This record gives sequence, C-alpha cells and structure tokens, in this order.
Amino acid sequence: QVQLVESGGGLVQPGGSRRLSCAASGSILSINTMGWYRQAPGKQREMVAIIASGNTNYANSVKGRFTISRDNADNTVSLQMNSLNPEDTAVYYCYATLQLRNGIPWSYWGRGTRVTVSS
Repeated sequence: QVQLVESGGGLVQPGGSRRLSCAASGSILSINTMGWYRQAPGKQREMVAIIASGNTNYANSVKGRFTISRDNADNTVSLQMNSLNPEDTAVYYCYATLQLRNGIPWSYWGRGTRVTVSS
C-alpha cells in the first residue's frame, strides 16, 4: 500500500557531505512524522532526525552537522549530512507515520540506504 524509497547512500570520505532522500508513495491520506534512523554494524537502530509539523529533533551525535527537511507536496524527506566521520557509517532508514486513505493510521520503514564513511 505504501512505499518509502531511500536514495543517496554511498561511500564518502571523512569530513565530506552526503544528502539522503526518501520518497513516500501509495495510498496516503496524510503524513504526520517523517524521519531518519540508522543502524551501524553490531549496534541497535537509533533515531537520527525526525520532523513533524515543522518541528525537528536530532540525535545529539548529529546536531549541528545534519539537517532534516521535508517537502509536504511531494511526500519527501531529506537528510543533509555534513562533516561526516567514520562513526556515521550505517544503514540509514527512512521512517514515516501516516494516515492511509482508508483512515487507518500506520507507520512504515524504508529498506535502507548504506552510508560508508571511509578514506
């Protein structure tokens, strides 16, 4: 019914930048929250940044380096990542809480996009 498709992952050198994007499509009536989570090898999935009603929340580890933005018209969310370091290496997952056209609220995850920070 709903798909979240991420793009933008890849290999980046320490200190570099990368922009991730996620597009939501399908039987969507409205989207409440969109965000990004990540899971590094051997670690639990953690929140990176979320945006809802124009308000943003960031993990302490990315504050000042990452910026989340959203285009409500296109149902997309982006994550601009600057000053990347090896600790940012992870699979990044897009997340959304939304209301389906049948009125049921639900949440969805994308399949993830891998970001590797290495020289």
